[in-house]
Amino acid sequence: MLRSKTLNSPYLITQESAQYYECSYSCDHALVLVCGNEKFFITDGRYDIEARECVKSDVEVIKSQNLIESLSDIVQKHKINSLIFDPLSVSVADCKKMNALLPYVEFKEKENFHQELRKIKTQEEIEKIRISQCLNKEAFSRFGIFLKECLGKSEKELHFLSKQFLTNAGQYDLSFDPIFALNGNGAKAHALPCSESFLHCRDWILFDAGVKYERYCSDMTRCALMGEEVDFFTYPKIENLHFQRIYDVVQEAKEYTIEHIKEGMKAKEIDALARAIIEKRGYGQYFTHSTGHGIGLDIHELPRISPKSEEVIIEGMVFSIEPGIYLANEIGVRLEDLVVIKNGRAEIL
Repeated sequence: MLRSKTLNSPYLITQESAQYYECSYSCDHALVLVCGNEKFFITDGRYDIEARECVKSDVEVIKSQNLIESLSDIVQKHKINSLIFDPLSVSVADCKKMNALLPYVEFKEKENFHQELRKIKTQEEIEKIRISQCLNKEAFSRFGIFLKECLGKSEKELHFLSKQFLTNAGQYDLSFDPIFALNGNGAKAHALPCSESFLHCRDWILFDAGVKYERYCSDMTRCALMGEEVDFFTYPKIENLHFQRIYDVVQEAKEYTIEHIKEGMKAKEIDALARAIIEKRGYGQYFTHSTGHGIGLDIHELPRISPKSEEVIIEGMVFSIEPGIYLANEIGVRLEDLVVIKNGRAEIL
């Protein structure tokens, strides 16, 4: 798999997504050292056999009772004098241990450096995200059909049941814990399901969910009215004209933004496209988060599509566009698609 960038210095990674990207395997207790064309997967006896079965051919698996001591041995053997690591994922205690064992090594802190390496997706990665999003869309449709039978069920129960449709009875992992919110609870952008809120006819539903295909994430948000049918992909006709206007503004912001994205723009300029529509319609103060985020092996990757992001958008980047308007205790509307930059423009996945 080709990377968008390379690093001249050896680097250390601990995050599972980064482990998988480098080695085709990950676990919750491992260090991966990448030194030129050599890669070392250091783990304990619980994962040793499986790691040897799963890692790529260019990865050496090392079973260890003390991962940092084993790392130190490799660094000394290969005469490594500088090592890049992500301070967001390596603990202060481990940093102290590494410095004590390797006082002559220059440890270089680079936040999110591995996400930087993989923020431009290969065609293979893009296709996996596309398949993941297709599976996600199918799950949304099946869950919508199921909701017809769910009048009287609580948000909390429906949140739980949604996972059965998303995972296809355990076939796929979730990208994140889904958000299922009714009416005013949807005004909380990351709403927790309520056990005292029950589904009734004409209720407003906000559903934000994603699944993984071969470890690559999908992400989608849709809103719908509870009626004889629940279709997350059909334009809703809302009796409350104010709520209908809010939905229309969010939809306009999403579609306008995607249509006007161009390679070479800064991420903050993309955020400004969506924000300008919502502000022009009088709801600017109710759009309370960034317009989007990168996606891949992690649900939140680079680039960040935020008001402060100076990131330049280029070919092969994949990210969400998800404007929203949230009126406390009344309604939340968020609509989200994933796009890839292809031939200079945004293509919906």
